[in-house]
Amino acid sequence: MLQPKRTKFRKQHKGRIHGEAKGGFLLNFGTYALKATEPERVTARQIEAARRAITRHMKRQGRVWIRIFPDVPVTSKPTEVRMGKGKGSVDFWAAKVKPGRIMFEIDGVPDSVAREALRLGAMKLPVLSRVVVREDW
Repeated sequence: MLQPKRTKFRKQHKGRIHGEAKGGFLLNFGTYALKATEPERVTARQIEAARRAITRHMKRQGRVWIRIFPDVPVTSKPTEVRMGKGKGSVDFWAAKVKPGRIMFEIDGVPDSVAREALRLGAMKLPVLSRVVVREDW
């Protein structure tokens, strides 16, 4: 699963996800893409599950680009632990996805295969999303 090799700080504040994506909203690599339409935190496990679903449907043809990276550490305290005694340890890594962000791109497969693969990948993610197609220049 994806996670940073090293970080400057071990833990982060939770924060909020406001506004539209200010970068990563255009297709850069492929012809078809999965674009988020709502703000949400996507975990490394969910990204990996979506990637597997997409590549499995494409039968390992074509190419897949993952445009989001889980760089936010999410902490949790163990169950049945009293309040206080500091922040919990890092439980998993997540990516903050804003509306308009391209999450996955695909190229090298027919239209119907690409759309179905992205639909199956979208089912693994907690974000409402839509399939975007690059217009021919």
